[in-house]
Amino acid sequence: MPSPESLVPSALARAFDGARVLITGGLGFIGSSLAGPLAEAGADVTLVDAMIPDYGGNLFNVAPVRERVRINFCDVRDPHAMNYLVQGQDFIFHSAAQVCHIMSLSDPFPDIDINIKGTAVLLEACKHHNRAARIVKLGTRGQYGPSVRLPVSEDAPLNPKGIYEVSLLAAEKIAQIYHEVHGIQTTLLRLTNIYGPRAQMRHSRFGVANWFIRLAVDGEPIKVFGDGRLLRDFVYIDDCVAAILLAASTPAAAGQVLNVGDDRPSSFRELAETVVRLTGGGWEFAPFTPERAAQEPGDFYSDIGRIRALTGWSPTTPLEDGVRASLEYYRRHRAHYWGADAP
Repeated sequence: MPSPESLVPSALARAFDGARVLITGGLGFIGSSLAGPLAEAGADVTLVDAMIPDYGGNLFNVAPVRERVRINFCDVRDPHAMNYLVQGQDFIFHSAAQVCHIMSLSDPFPDIDINIKGTAVLLEACKHHNRAARIVKLGTRGQYGPSVRLPVSEDAPLNPKGIYEVSLLAAEKIAQIYHEVHGIQTTLLRLTNIYGPRAQMRHSRFGVANWFIRLAVDGEPIKVFGDGRLLRDFVYIDDCVAAILLAASTPAAAGQVLNVGDDRPSSFRELAETVVRLTGGGWEFAPFTPERAAQEPGDFYSDIGRIRALTGWSPTTPLEDGVRASLEYYRRHRAHYWGADAP
């Protein structure tokens, strides 16, 4: 897989060289994937993580840059911590969230508390202590709900099917208010099906592509729900990181809602067949569980014309290359994600 510094072209790296950066959820999948390239680019990086069990926080994620980042073990819902930590930051990447849509069916309160209250606490801290920070807030394609027309643009109707998605949509609306009323520069990203190294791998409640990869590494058959023809736009983590950094460093992106996805979708069957082709394992059809059936939105892939026009970004990693790099990573580091050394 590419080294962290290769993810940030020299022209883009200059935007972060010497900058002070705060990443909430900084030891999780996306937060830690941002930390490495930013540290390599010369940024002064602080990571915030509450290390809530099963959410993916993992110190091993930042092992290559551990001596070049600061880690603060605190909760984004703590106003005293956020009031202190936002001070002097040039960029804030807000990645901390409850991200399991299955969990939200049985217990909606973590979504409401972490995703909505946590975002409000962070933005309120910025209002009082650092209105100049440039914030990138991460959301989900699930905020759209079932697609009316494909590919799905940022102007599509919003009809989310779960509390998790509703909570992130509410957090996004709160961030828009702080941008419009208080002048806090905020860019809102709706991410779709991100996969790759440093993800949560202990359970299958989120991250279907990575779960397929875990099953293959373990030599178990991959279960494909339904008929396998559902379409998704799978985005490799390095492409996602590039999109986030470009959005943060592009002044015209402030105040915008941007899709981070791929307008060239793949089916779940194609994903499974790609993993199997690279591992020699097998896959089989399986019925949807009632929980997954209740929240299944149907085919989805993103219109990325807006982010492409603003920043020049589009994903460059073919599905097979991303799956291959992910397999190699988890084969080497399996113990740190679902083995003896996993948190």
